[in-house]
Amino acid sequence: MQKDLIHIIEGLATQQIVGNAQQSISRLSFDSRQAKAATLFFAVKGTQVDGHDYIPQVIAAGCTVIVCESLPAILTESICYIQVLNVSVFMAQVAARFYGNPSQELKLVAVTGTNGKTTVATLLFNLFRLFKHDVGLLSTVQNQINETVIPSTHTTPDVITLNALLRQMVDSGCSYCFMEASSHAIHQNRIAGLHFAGMGFTNISHDHLDYHHTFDAYIKAKKLLFDGASDDAFAITNKDDKNGLVMLQNTRATRYTYGIKQMADFKAKIIENDFNGMLLQLDGEEAWFRLVGNFNAYNILLVYSIAYLLGKDKLEIIQNLSRLGSVKGRFDYVRSDNGIIGIVDYAHTPDALENVLKTINEVRSGNQQLITVVGCGGNRDKAKRPIMAETACELSSKVILTSDNPREENPEDILNDMQAGVPALHFKKTLRISDRREAIKTAVSIANSGDVILVAGKGHENYQEIKGVKYPFDDCAELSQFFKLFQS
Repeated sequence: MQKDLIHIIEGLATQQIVGNAQQSISRLSFDSRQAKAATLFFAVKGTQVDGHDYIPQVIAAGCTVIVCESLPAILTESICYIQVLNVSVFMAQVAARFYGNPSQELKLVAVTGTNGKTTVATLLFNLFRLFKHDVGLLSTVQNQINETVIPSTHTTPDVITLNALLRQMVDSGCSYCFMEASSHAIHQNRIAGLHFAGMGFTNISHDHLDYHHTFDAYIKAKKLLFDGASDDAFAITNKDDKNGLVMLQNTRATRYTYGIKQMADFKAKIIENDFNGMLLQLDGEEAWFRLVGNFNAYNILLVYSIAYLLGKDKLEIIQNLSRLGSVKGRFDYVRSDNGIIGIVDYAHTPDALENVLKTINEVRSGNQQLITVVGCGGNRDKAKRPIMAETACELSSKVILTSDNPREENPEDILNDMQAGVPALHFKKTLRISDRREAIKTAVSIANSGDVILVAGKGHENYQEIKGVKYPFDDCAELSQFFKLFQS
């Protein structure tokens, strides 16, 4: 793909251009290892590294166009330097232009919030596939163009990859794309330059404070998505969340609300709820859905609302939604031959864990034990560790504290942080087993017929990251294996 540089940057705000801008580029990159001849390199200042430090390296690799915030002390005559105020914003604008503004050629809908993003985006994708549309998905679990799966490494891809994927979707005939918008991506301008048809907010609770530092900053990062909406878009928020209406302040989009407890534009009521699913009254119509729990009632309601705002028929939405099952790693259900119920969920925040545990407690009988296996990720928000352990203890019959993805941290240090949150009256029902496989095995060994085992934190992930290495590990597979072992 050859593009004239001067046309790509025409009209965009620059401080100065030094050197020859009359040249062609064939690729964009902010990774110095991928820069070569005909590459437009963006020297992005990241949280870990500064792209400006790699300018000599990309020049040596043959790159002749560099976007930077500060010019090198010594300029190379053959290089075109484009100095801008903010490289990441400029990169987003250039990426959209380079790929022909694909977000304007389909209906792009973003979902943000602490919990529920993956479920909502994936259900929307599956729903619109049932409507026989060509559809794209950008999610934590995977990116997808119709039936073609593209592995996902981030909740929201970098802005260059994002626009490249959107271009693939448009070229494949997609008329819709549903995507998760993480707070990191919004704050880092990874979605800048995109045109959204609509956006939805699920909820917000304690998470990512290692990055945002304060809860207020976290809320403001989410809100930026809505602040940047165009006046032809719709914005819908969870009115039952105490910060839900904050998202709609200052947005130019048409505003809508949904809720179960409060009066809202779109309403739902939970009539029945058990391990097989739930009966909901959705916008006045009753239907049985295969998803379980109050939090999924909110997810279903948001999916319904967005589909309706995209012009779909009310009854057809409900009929097709009722056919859809859970998303991988989100309240995934495994049952042993002797009646033990295993649930695998991605819950990795205090609020998500509380929601899942409360859902299980609402539908289990009084003589069923709830055994929770839970850990916290390494090199992430440490403040949530004791809170998650306390939540697990308060809402479970037995708790096994274990490793999640320890990454570069010592698993025992993470468990120490978690154990600090265990109330004294719950010491006796709490075990500590750092080996996750052994923890799951122990949970199965102490479970009786009818008991419920929740394995929380990793959900869809099929690996465990330890000291920079990703080892194969799948919570669902481990549960199934030990169910068979203890039944044989």
